[in-house]
Amino acid sequence: MKQFFLVLLSFAFATTGFAKSKKGDILLLGTLHFDNPGADMAKVKTFDVMTPKVQAELEKMTQKISIFHPDKIFVEWAWNEQVGLDELYKAYLGGQYEQYVTTKYAKNQRDFYLKSEIIQLAFRAGKKTKLARIHALDYRKISLPFDSVMNAMKAANQTALMQKVQDAISELETSQNKKIEKLTLTQLLLDTNTKEELAFNKSLYIDILNRAGKTDNFAGAFLVSEWYRRNLYMYSLVQKNMTPPDGKALVLVGSGHAAMMKEFIESDQQFRLKELKDVLK
Repeated sequence: MKQFFLVLLSFAFATTGFAKSKKGDILLLGTLHFDNPGADMAKVKTFDVMTPKVQAELEKMTQKISIFHPDKIFVEWAWNEQVGLDELYKAYLGGQYEQYVTTKYAKNQRDFYLKSEIIQLAFRAGKKTKLARIHALDYRKISLPFDSVMNAMKAANQTALMQKVQDAISELETSQNKKIEKLTLTQLLLDTNTKEELAFNKSLYIDILNRAGKTDNFAGAFLVSEWYRRNLYMYSLVQKNMTPPDGKALVLVGSGHAAMMKEFIESDQQFRLKELKDVLK
């Protein structure tokens, strides 16, 4: 009993010291995809990131991020394909990036390597901040059986819930497409990262999909747990790669990931959430 008490006491001292240690700052930047592959449930219009107006916005935005000066930048690239990301970033730093992409990739692949937010935003910010590497954090070994979830709803006669799914997707498409037509890129990103937008994104999983199926069918909860698992694994890579003396990070991910990451950062005693609006003001 005495030994058990001492273990508890030492743990209490350790966690107290841990909580008092200086917190780092994570700038969480949820984004729509600059080169939209159309893989999401909601079909959102794309826009031309290469226009002079948008390029000027990206220059200004990444200059503000460089003043924030992240020690590390994390992007939505498969974590076990870091070598490929390193090769791309090396070419970008070398100043011959467009020629490198044109030479290496087929015409139907080039848009991603030229227009993606990873290149246009993260690489640009990394170069301005003089970072030697951009870090991959995506984890993709999961299952998201959306068709099984909808079948579970159908089998459970959850007609209203099925309609709620369609209404949510339709609302998301309509809302985002209107914003893309009217707002600048900077305004779009600021809107995407509001508490309300992130909460709405997460509610699609918790409020709707998690309810799917009869009481003995957990297809909905399984899909939601897989989505959480993917994002939790991704966040663990941020935690494991942010080591002293690192104090600041930029995490650039799709808005769906950002909705989950926000929850993780706010629960992490080692980091504070830095909002985009505060960096760009």
